[in-house]
Amino acid sequence: MSSQTTNVFNKALFKDLSLAINPVKFAQSLGIEPDSWQRSVLLSTSNRIIMLCCRQSGKSLTAALLALWTALYNDNQLILLLSPSLRQSGELFRSKVLELYKTLQDNNTLPVIATSQTALSLSLSNGSRIVSLPDSEGTIRGYSGVNLLIADEAARISEGLYLAVRPMLAVSQGRLILLSTPAGRRGFFWSAYTQGGETWERYNVKATECQRISPQFLAEERIALGERFFAQEYECSFEENEASYFSYDEIQGAVSEDFKPLFALDGSLNV
Repeated sequence: MSSQTTNVFNKALFKDLSLAINPVKFAQSLGIEPDSWQRSVLLSTSNRIIMLCCRQSGKSLTAALLALWTALYNDNQLILLLSPSLRQSGELFRSKVLELYKTLQDNNTLPVIATSQTALSLSLSNGSRIVSLPDSEGTIRGYSGVNLLIADEAARISEGLYLAVRPMLAVSQGRLILLSTPAGRRGFFWSAYTQGGETWERYNVKATECQRISPQFLAEERIALGERFFAQEYECSFEENEASYFSYDEIQGAVSEDFKPLFALDGSLNV
């Protein structure tokens, strides 16, 4: 082997290794330059991540990059992508994961190839699989040993589904990533973000922090949507449900542990 051939081989090997150990390099190889917060998510080793992000911030693309990178460069991985509806599951899979995969395929830079592909799944020659599923507890329970579980628009996924999927990570010690815009002060996403403690690594990305969204557009949206919906969609604010007569803060303010129960343990009246 000539020295020139050796140099070419070494450069190619170095590039493959850099992509395998660095998902940011992987994104850049696809022509994507991640924002600083996206770089942090891609490089994070945390097993529990919450992305509270505005609309069009790139949260779904970040999740798709991480899912595909995990599948391509790690053997025998099961990656589940959850969405609130079948349409959203198909959109996340086709417009994000498959588009990234096809770009690698067109560039002849795939480290492994697909062995099968359906409308909502991709199986690879290294034994890894990516499966995109809608909010349906009955179809989810058949999966186990999940290595990466990503819930897109998690604030709109049912509590029952969330409780059904968490045990799938028990044996595999897999990663759980929740991403969403807010949807009121209720549900597991709101609870995990506001009350989940240090278990979670949190990211908060408002529209004003996203250079792809212009101030002029945001000014138009504030007028069109009104303050409440603008705050929810673009400022990552957990807004009160309009149907609620009392606010969450008012309910919490009415709760106290200083009062004795009306009856004692023996059934007598407390005085």
